[in-house]
Amino acid sequence: MRRRPLKLNRRQALGGMGAVGLSFTLPKGARAQGNSVSFYNWDTYIGETTLDDFTEATGIEVNYDLFADNAELFAKFRGGNPGYDLIVPTNDFVERFIAADLLQEIDHSRIPNLSNINPGFMNPAHDPGRQYSVPYMWGTIGIGYRISETDGVPDSWAYLYDSDQYANKIALLSEPTTVLQMAMKYMGHSLNDWSDENIAAAEALLIAQKPNITAFAPDNGQDLLFAGEVDLAQEWNGDIQQVMLEDDDVGYVVPNEGGLIWEDDLCIPVGAPNPEGAHELINYILDAEAGAQIADYIQYATPNDAARALLPDEYNQNPAIFPPEAAIAASEVALFPGQEVLEKIDAAWTRITAA
Repeated sequence: MRRRPLKLNRRQALGGMGAVGLSFTLPKGARAQGNSVSFYNWDTYIGETTLDDFTEATGIEVNYDLFADNAELFAKFRGGNPGYDLIVPTNDFVERFIAADLLQEIDHSRIPNLSNINPGFMNPAHDPGRQYSVPYMWGTIGIGYRISETDGVPDSWAYLYDSDQYANKIALLSEPTTVLQMAMKYMGHSLNDWSDENIAAAEALLIAQKPNITAFAPDNGQDLLFAGEVDLAQEWNGDIQQVMLEDDDVGYVVPNEGGLIWEDDLCIPVGAPNPEGAHELINYILDAEAGAQIADYIQYATPNDAARALLPDEYNQNPAIFPPEAAIAASEVALFPGQEVLEKIDAAWTRITAA
């Protein structure tokens, strides 16, 4: 596996750029030519040469823009499609897009490389039958840790949520829903059980633990870990894996209580100027060689069996990318909880941050 300088991670909020974000176009003049696809994606979430290779293979130029998080992505489309053909929401936000009638149906006959996808990904709860989405990458949330500074593998959420053993050396994510969900997992509840009692218990747990928490990090916990500012970081597995490529003293574990399994999907929004080109780009991304190049570069788990067959054991057998079966069995996929619950989550988070 190649080693490379650390980059902004897949879910990072484009540090220092605020709401403006970053964007660039490949190549200039593509929109004027009318033979282009506009792709809206997370940062550092595509192969180094994937888009150029697609253009060379098809003659279709790619206008490539970046968003910071799912909330920004969803907000961008609530008032209508600003001109994108392909987007990459996470599974629970795919549900939100579908419920809001913001996605076009996928024409499976135009994507023959769907046959490369593991059958286990083809009928998910968030989009039965894959009417509106195609799986891109998946992964987990767990604990990144500094091996030399921890007493064995920190394989419980207790170390982050209910212990002073690593006081002032702990980073949690700054995403309210995710942080509360992992608190509920620690307490033995489903991360999708948003009862008032569970929300209140998770809130109380976090308020009590706050003196031991260094930061609620805006998805840069892996950077704090890399810099030695924390010894434990709640993070997305691929972000920790990118650090692990640079630092042999960093490990990753999905706690015994289980974590969250996420999936990012390729979707065509309603109003896409070039849905035909979007289908062609999806099919190219699902090609075995293209898919292998993407997975090798970004270090997330691909659902593409044909791509995995081309990748080495250090990828396929890496537990930071593909956790053990027991960890997967204990984990859950998040479902969209509904607007009423989201408002309760926001209210609880306001109280946590103010405490």
